[in-house]
Amino acid sequence: MADNAKRAYEGMFLASQQQASDFAGLVTHVRQLLSRANADVVALQKWDERRLAYEIDKQRRGVYLLAYFMAQPSSIAGLERDCNISEQLMRAIFLSAEHLSEDEMRAHDRSQDLDTEARLRAERAAQRTEVATARVEESTDEEPAEAEVTEN
Repeated sequence: MADNAKRAYEGMFLASQQQASDFAGLVTHVRQLLSRANADVVALQKWDERRLAYEIDKQRRGVYLLAYFMAQPSSIAGLERDCNISEQLMRAIFLSAEHLSEDEMRAHDRSQDLDTEARLRAERAAQRTEVATARVEESTDEEPAEAEVTEN
């Protein structure tokens, strides 16, 4: 007999800092992966951004996203496969979270913080682009000083 009841799971997603530069895109990608697995996201948060114990895909630092979700056990294998072939994620792991109640999982929800961080990262990137553009324009506007010629 097939078990169609959804169970609680905890998922940890690891992305490179390069992928996290488009933080909103990374969060959207994780949500899409979970949606494709017919998972109901209970909580999603940025767990940490830190130096890795060892290099993964020539990356030394990574950004971790933690998700609590409800899904059918049969969909976890497909979710793992999707994460393994994802070009945006370096690693993902899924564990049973049956020891947590749904209220405990909801207490970890920081979706609003993710949206705020994505907006702030986008603003900082735009500012860096403006500064770099201004520097390039400034350096092209300067004309080389001509040597003065004096007649004797």
